[in-house]
Amino acid sequence: MRGMEVEIIEERENPLLERKEVRFRIRHEGRTPSRKEVRELLVKELNTSPNLLVVESIRTEFGKREVRGYAKVYRSEERLRSVERPHVIRKNFGSGEGHGEGED
Repeated sequence: MRGMEVEIIEERENPLLERKEVRFRIRHEGRTPSRKEVRELLVKELNTSPNLLVVESIRTEFGKREVRGYAKVYRSEERLRSVERPHVIRKNFGSGEGHGEGED
């Protein structure tokens, strides 16, 4: 994941849903990073477990070498599964069980 730089734009705690909500920007060279690459970068940047992080959205803007997005870091896998919609879990984890990697 050379040539990618993560910037956390906004971070806020959501105690009701037991998660941290993060808005981010990733500057990149070459092709747009995949959801899997974005998750890996955010896991390192936020120092969390891959099983607790969900990337809700990733947006690109034509002509710019950056993506902006919204991610959530849960306190537990159980809370993640009870709050997140099934299609978001599939996008991030593939199987819907919170393990493995999903596709874009």
